Amino acid sequence: MSRPTSFWNNLKTTFGRPRDKTDGVKENGENGHIIPLNTIDSNMKTAADDCEKNTIATESGDLPERGTWSTGKFGFIFGCLNYAVGLGNVWRFPYLCYENGGGAFLLPYFLSIILCGIPLFIMEVSIGQFMSTGGIAVWNLVPILKGIGFASMTMIGLCNIYYIVLIAYTLFYLINSFRTQLPWEKCGNSWNSHRCFEAGNNTEAALTAKNLTRNDTISPVMEYWENHVLRLTSGLHDIGELRVELVFLLLLAWVLVYMVIWRGLHQSGKIIWFTALFPYVLLVVLFGRGISLEGASKGLLYYVKPDFEKLWNPQVWVKAGTQVLFSYGIGIGANIALGSYNKYHHNFHRDSLIVCCISSGTSLFSGLVIFSVLGHMAEVQQKDISEVARSGPGLAFLAYPEIVVKLPGAPVWAVLFFLMLLVLGTDSQFCTVEAFVTGIVDEFPKILRPRRRLFTFLVVVVQFLLGLPLISQGGQYLFQLMDDFSASGVTLLTVVFFEIVGFAWIYGSKQICCNIKHMIGFQPNPFFVFCWVIAAPVVIME
Repeated sequence: MSRPTSFWNNLKTTFGRPRDKTDGVKENGENGHIIPLNTIDSNMKTAADDCEKNTIATESGDLPERGTWSTGKFGFIFGCLNYAVGLGNVWRFPYLCYENGGGAFLLPYFLSIILCGIPLFIMEVSIGQFMSTGGIAVWNLVPILKGIGFASMTMIGLCNIYYIVLIAYTLFYLINSFRTQLPWEKCGNSWNSHRCFEAGNNTEAALTAKNLTRNDTISPVMEYWENHVLRLTSGLHDIGELRVELVFLLLLAWVLVYMVIWRGLHQSGKIIWFTALFPYVLLVVLFGRGISLEGASKGLLYYVKPDFEKLWNPQVWVKAGTQVLFSYGIGIGANIALGSYNKYHHNFHRDSLIVCCISSGTSLFSGLVIFSVLGHMAEVQQKDISEVARSGPGLAFLAYPEIVVKLPGAPVWAVLFFLMLLVLGTDSQFCTVEAFVTGIVDEFPKILRPRRRLFTFLVVVVQFLLGLPLISQGGQYLFQLMDDFSASGVTLLTVVFFEIVGFAWIYGSKQICCNIKHMIGFQPNPFFVFCWVIAAPVVIME
């Protein structure tokens, strides 16, 4: 669809990137930003001859160097995998499938990947690499929409506050796994009720002795989660007290994150290689055990069999789209920050496709592990799969521990499994904290870049304090509210829509293609351009 050329050029001139060397270089350049300009300078990088000319103002010489990935060309891949392959794959994706009819969720999910996820991921990384700056300063390309950059930092800041609570839960389970018998394996503990019933004892005689029916029973795994870990209250109106154990574990989680990012994620070395690869070993083992359990086939069928009536529910489509955006880090500045540490001519296009495929593949594989266990739990309790476990973050702390107790040497497997969850959680967390710190530091480089370590420490302290209400006895209700509204749902969709407006429409998809060609030698597939300009905004508005 053609656009009125004069109107569009005037819009770009008025609201888009600076139009000549004297427009914006002095003021913004003194702040250390890298700003594309529309003039030619022999001492600056220039775009291809058939594209609109671009130059890049260099950073102020009196600022500390920003740096690039210390692990070479693989640093970006593993950095992205640390974010994209995390608890969002093994926790959030399976519970969204569970909540939205199993296989019915996969159709909108795959459509969202094709039309939004991969194209927007490439667009964000390309802009980050081209500008070599964080999620706020990149909006010097389109100054009138710079508020979108601040909105992204707000979302990722809120995400940092509540996401790390999952790491505190994981540490709780990990510490309590160093026992000869796992505390969630048997009934008879102080937190168990008379309805607690072990799968191995699920016989009619035992049920009759307790005056229970099969539908009345609760597994020891669920009671451990609700009555001991959370000590869950009756509702949001009753916040209860702080869980002292979880306060110390939340502090420990933040210490672990700070130890990785205090110098900057790009300087963290090969630790990001280990944190990206280690979880796959245990996922494969857990999958092998999960599919061997009785009733696993029912769970897998529920996972892949679509309930087409669910597709008429708009919320299914909204949640599928937001899950893709959330797991790919789109709209929150993470991809821009990670891409900004690439060298100018790094082939991010290839790496972005690899990361997207691995991230989505991990989500699907984790769903197989989860649903094989849910099928077993439903078989043992003789319930429908939809009734076996609650949706929400607790699904990972219900289904996975259920697998562990079935393995020989259960405590050893529990330690390894929760160590895996710890790695998955912390690597995603230090990527999002890094994106937040990078975005703020690059916006105020003269003040914050020389004091980056101190600023990072202050960010960690403030976000730890803001997270304390989430580990109260009623904190799970606050957690669910933040998960639904702070960095997902309509909030995330709105930010991503206006990001597309700013970058693909005002700055221009043609100019993005030219920038990409100048960096890596070829332009992106026209399908990606179609998605930037038409498909992605249409899908998001729907």
